[in-house]
Amino acid sequence: MDQVKDREIRFERQGRAGLITLCRPESLNALSHRMILALTRALLTWAEDPAIEIVVVQAEGRAFCAGGDLMEVYQRRKKGGPPLDFFADEYRLNALIARYPKPYVSLVDGIAMGGGVGLAFHGPTRIMTERAEFAMPEVGIGFFPDVGGTCILSGVKGSYGMYMALTGNRMHWGDALWTELATYAVPSDKLSAFRDDLCETADADTSVRSYAVVPPRETDDATLYAIATHFSRDTLRHVLASLKQAAWRRDEFARQTLMTIKSRSPMSVAVTFAQIAAGAMLTVEEALRMEFRILTRMLRGHDFYEGIRATLIEKDGKPLWRPSRLSDVDPAAVDAHFAPLGEDELVLWNDGR
Repeated sequence: MDQVKDREIRFERQGRAGLITLCRPESLNALSHRMILALTRALLTWAEDPAIEIVVVQAEGRAFCAGGDLMEVYQRRKKGGPPLDFFADEYRLNALIARYPKPYVSLVDGIAMGGGVGLAFHGPTRIMTERAEFAMPEVGIGFFPDVGGTCILSGVKGSYGMYMALTGNRMHWGDALWTELATYAVPSDKLSAFRDDLCETADADTSVRSYAVVPPRETDDATLYAIATHFSRDTLRHVLASLKQAAWRRDEFARQTLMTIKSRSPMSVAVTFAQIAAGAMLTVEEALRMEFRILTRMLRGHDFYEGIRATLIEKDGKPLWRPSRLSDVDPAAVDAHFAPLGEDELVLWNDGR
């Protein structure tokens, strides 16, 4: 089985399981292009291997996976152009996980964001511990919730997914279990024992009975009501107006939420609203195709690279967005993100299919 150079990722057979371990704790297990390709090869091989009855994915360190390797993306752009192949291969991996013919179990014991969400949350069984944090924070770096986030977030009840998408805020295990983003909650100190049982039984629902707990929800009823009220509106303008109206009445949740959204990339927020609003009508495959269309435009734009600069390169935390205000976002520019692919982009998307 493949082993990527520098131990970025490890593939093993344990009992009846194929066990995948992300091994870049110093980089919060960010997915490199090599890791994406190695994961794809392993899953395709194990799908045809009768000795592998279940696939389990875990990670070393304090993060499950903080996302795609943005430094790799940034450097590749400087060397010659947008790294469309990186994302095309990642999206194909997400689609493979979503349709995988064998049980696929993710053990999320730490941060799961961006690409880590795509790796963990398309499978049917998502285990989260008290150390887990779920987020799709892309609007904060001038991007959008990709890797199938369209389907993942649009399906979260109570408009909580739209709230997560437009703010980039984090979710913990109690809320994740309530929203059904997590299938089960297992304490971190029991996760290794559960994994070992799972690899022997190849049956998550049976093995988890001795380990699962039901943590309390972190978000109170009043906040859930506010989220459902504000984020169920049919346009972004109406969402913002609802928040502004509540903020004028000295509603602290509305005030803080509005401030958060205004700090994000205005173009990303506008595109993300349209993306998530469309998500309920799409299959995972359809959503990923739509996301690839958005991606090709984002990679030719300004805000994504500016967000990476401000967050990871210079780390000044002061991105200069274009445009700088939500009121200045051109609806036609938002619509252009969803336009059909060009011929070269279409060839790249269809490569290997």
